[in-house]
Amino acid sequence: MKIGVIGIGFVGLPLAAAFADMGNEIWCLDVDAKKIENLKKGILPIEEPGLDSLVKKGMEQNLLHFTSDYNDTLTNAEIVFIAVGTPPGDDGSADLRYVESVAKEIGSRMTHSLIVADKSTVPVGTAEKVKALIQSELDKRGEKIAFHVISNPEFMAEGRAVKDMMEPSRIVLGTDSDAVATKMHKLYKPFMMREDRFHKMGIRAAELTKYSSNTSLAMKISYINTVAAIAELLGSDVEQIAEGMGSDPRIGSSFLHASCGYGGSCFPKDVKALINSSKKMNLPKPYLDLLEAIEGVNNYQKTVIPNKVVSRFGEDLSGKKFALWGLAFKANTNDMRESASIVIVDELLKRGAEVIAYDPLAIKEAKEVYLEGRKGLSYEEHDKYGMLSGCTALIIATETKEYRSPNFEKIKSLLLESVIFDGRNLFDLDVVKEAGFEYYAIGRGDKIK
Repeated sequence: MKIGVIGIGFVGLPLAAAFADMGNEIWCLDVDAKKIENLKKGILPIEEPGLDSLVKKGMEQNLLHFTSDYNDTLTNAEIVFIAVGTPPGDDGSADLRYVESVAKEIGSRMTHSLIVADKSTVPVGTAEKVKALIQSELDKRGEKIAFHVISNPEFMAEGRAVKDMMEPSRIVLGTDSDAVATKMHKLYKPFMMREDRFHKMGIRAAELTKYSSNTSLAMKISYINTVAAIAELLGSDVEQIAEGMGSDPRIGSSFLHASCGYGGSCFPKDVKALINSSKKMNLPKPYLDLLEAIEGVNNYQKTVIPNKVVSRFGEDLSGKKFALWGLAFKANTNDMRESASIVIVDELLKRGAEVIAYDPLAIKEAKEVYLEGRKGLSYEEHDKYGMLSGCTALIIATETKEYRSPNFEKIKSLLLESVIFDGRNLFDLDVVKEAGFEYYAIGRGDKIK
């Protein structure tokens, strides 16, 4: 099939590359001309395992085309995916300006019948707005061109987006047209050869499915972090509790890992957007309280590690330097949106501390965007051990694999004090105890002497 993907970022690029890998011809459109020129040179704007090789293959087979020209894309495509960002507004609502802009461009330029698929995470009712905007532009032109707007939410997790595209847990499609559903099923069938996981439903149901799924996962994280707080007060280990809970098939072990809080492009903004839309619909307070508690717990959770540092070293951290392993909100990505590391750094700096940070992927994003100009913050780009020299303690904020089996003797020899604050519960308690560390983690009791 001939497909257009508008918005070439964390969703659009893996989507386009995966479709090309199945033999479809893809026009990848982004208004960022520099991004498009870099992509033509093989320079990707995001870090995702397996994405480099997939994009390279698609380009070599002449199946991936990168452009900033709407006419080029809309002339060739029969299905157009809208995959632009929907960042949270000041009130927490999803900002639809980019989606609406794309809809207007489609309506003002389309020359033949199209299926327009909302792949971006959008509030319930967005497909209706997109349809109205496209129709309005067609009316201005005096054109009568048939088109369908459908909801086809993405379920790709950062750090594993390629795998989630190639082996989807489910394909959710919201449409009122059986013919469109059949065509979309054909597009996705190559990804589901062993088991069909295609779910056709109403458009609004599909839109709500995405928000409900992400909010449910966020709720699970906030819940286990709440259990971790209880476990810490009782001197218990939340890792043992999570193992016992997760063995129940009705609960499952996924997302039952206590941490310094969730971040990224999805969970924070989607929970905010669902809260905002629920308020507008006058959702009864008990239900709204539940949604707001998910966000409230997570916001507090990002302060837990700084609070532990203060409890150990005092409110005034002047003259102390902390090594931070991890800037991205999770492993295998360079995305720092809503990362706990931002809160950790800011909380330490405002108390007079210095921080030196290391991350295998996210240093550039930290320097140029998310932690730009922070006085007292420096970076180490290559040597995660060498940076420890002269530091009071080590803080871990991301579950990156290279942090999981470190040389504890080397760490101890370099730090001024044998103290580790672990926001991801990476280490076995007996191991760090035997190595002679004070170990402050999440929900695992007090320090180990």
